[in-house]
Order: sequence, then C-alpha cells, then structure tokens
Amino acid sequence: MARLVGTAEKHQIALYLAAIGAAFVFGLLTPPATGETIEHAIEPVLAALLFVTFLQVPFLDMAASFRDARFLAAVLVLNFVLGPAVVWVLVELLPGDQAIMIGVLLVLLTPCIDYVIVFTGVAGGSAERLVAAAPLLMLLQLLLLPVYLYLFVGPSLAEIVDPQPFVRAFVVLIAIPLTLAALTQGLARQFAAAGTVETVMAALMVPLMVTTLFAVVASQIGDITSRFADVAAVVPIYLAWFIAMAGIGTLVGRATRLDRPRSIALTFSGATRNSLVVLPLALALPEAYSLAAVVVVTQTLVELIAMLVYVRVVPRLATR
Repeated sequence: MARLVGTAEKHQIALYLAAIGAAFVFGLLTPPATGETIEHAIEPVLAALLFVTFLQVPFLDMAASFRDARFLAAVLVLNFVLGPAVVWVLVELLPGDQAIMIGVLLVLLTPCIDYVIVFTGVAGGSAERLVAAAPLLMLLQLLLLPVYLYLFVGPSLAEIVDPQPFVRAFVVLIAIPLTLAALTQGLARQFAAAGTVETVMAALMVPLMVTTLFAVVASQIGDITSRFADVAAVVPIYLAWFIAMAGIGTLVGRATRLDRPRSIALTFSGATRNSLVVLPLALALPEAYSLAAVVVVTQTLVELIAMLVYVRVVPRLATR
C-alpha cells in the first residue's frame, strides 16, 4: 500500500493530466444528461479534497507557522493587491459578455490552496509555507471576493449574484472540512483511531484530486466544445495572467528578500487560482450566466498546462 501511495505521489502531475484527458473523452462520448449527473458529485468530492488539504495544515502549531511574517505579508500583497490590479487591466481586454467577465473575475481573484502545494514542491519551493497560509488565504478570498466583484461589476452585481451560494460554499467547502481537520489533528494526539484517519486520508490526496478533476472536466466538456468561440476568447487572457504573475511574483520575492524556496512558493501562490472551489459558485449563477462556469473550467485546463512550464521556469527566475 505504501509503495502504491508513493508511486501515485511521485507521478501525480501525470495522473492529473491523464484524468483530464479521460474526462475529455468520457464527456464527449456520453450524453449531456451524464454530465449533469456528474456535476452533482463535484461538491462532495471537493469537500473531501479540501478536508485532506486542511489536514496538512499544522493547526496545533499555527503560531510557529505564521512566524515568517515577511513571507506571509508578501503572499497577501501579491494575491490581494497586485493580483487584482492585474485583473483590472486584463478584464479591459475581454469581450463585452458579462457572463464571461464574471467567470474570469471569480477565478482570477481567488488564490489556490490545494494543488498549488503540489506544484510548488515539484519546483523546489517551500510548500509547507503555503500549507500554513492556506486557511488565511481561503478566509480572506471569501471575504474579499464579494467586494472585488462589486468594484469590477458595479451595482448590477446584486441583481446577478445571490449571496446564499457564497455562504453555503463557505460552510460546506471551507468551514466544515476545516473544523473536521482541526478536530482530527487534536484527537490524533490522544486516540490512535484519529491518527489512522489522518494517515488514510493523506493517502487519498492524489485519488481525490484525480476524481475532482475528472468530475469537473467531464461535467463541463460538452459546454466547452459547444461554446468554443467564447472559450477561445479567454485563453489569451489566462496566458497573459500567468506571464504577468511569473514576473511580478519574482520581483516581489526579490523586493522582500525571500530565499529561493520561499520566492518560488510566493510566485506559485500568486499565479495559481482556486478554480475548483469557485466552480460551485459559478454553477449557482442564473441560467443566463451559465457561460461563467465554462470560463472557470477553461482556466483549470490552461493552468495545469501553465504549471508544467512554471515548474521549469520559475525556479530559474527565482535564482539569486
């Protein structure tokens, strides 16, 4: 079993890409009703994935994890000040469709907290710093996303977005998994059974990510192919984002005098986005804005390809 888990972790990026490829084929060969059924599986699978992600967060030693104030400040400035400034520029290049704009805003304004850790580790970055910062990044993006959306969209946002799905997403995808993870860690110090749960769930990290990616892509691929022209319009925007954030992340790392591993982690945090978490929010939008979900999934596809470039390029940029 341990060998199997080790093999899966070693080849997890290839497994993620394989899951997306399989989802493409499956989604194109099955009727639309199948995709709609799979869509219902996204939320529970994602909640399980985030539970496993939060299990890696050292809740019982959180104070020690946040002692690196310089790194944490750089991550917050990059994600919640400089990142939104880049988004402000990029949305000016979008077509006039408001659904496309909302989809882009949802995904580009929310920093990733899950597989960014994987790619950071592969690139030689300080993945443990991002693990420690994950709860704060998640909380702040949920608090600031409505504010950013209002600033970008304006008063009409209230007519488009129902706050209830946002609150529900926070409870189901964040609050419950986060609380369960903290309780499990606490109980693991006293009860062997809780420690076993930690071990088993850690072993399920890669399978859960593979399952989540498959469910997301398989459920949305029909819409992506049927609205290819709209999807194609946002791909250059996403590519521009990754190019810009690679440079900005590197410059912030140098300005704050972070060492190479932390600088790599900073750049990955600034570039990767929380598409899997915001997808349920996009799916909850009115039917007239259904394209937003397609735009979010498209970002996932572009990002995974961009990460293959990042793991080679970002370490070179971060070399001092």
